[in-house]
Amino acid sequence: MKTLRDVPVGDTVKIVKIHGSGAIRRRIMDMGITKGTDIFVRKAAPLGDPIEITVRGYEMSLRKDEASILEVE
Repeated sequence: MKTLRDVPVGDTVKIVKIHGSGAIRRRIMDMGITKGTDIFVRKAAPLGDPIEITVRGYEMSLRKDEASILEVE
């Protein structure tokens, strides 16, 4: 299983499944990250956390623990 946490900077991936439950899952979905959404990994902080992504035309940052619940292809 490949997660968003494993995607190198500059790659575009598609969300296959959102793992996890509760508030974190709801927050991720409220930000527009749903199954089938394309995500472009723009850059990463110097120590690797957080990562900056582009989703549905806007930029946002995700922590690595949040990115690890997003299964991608």
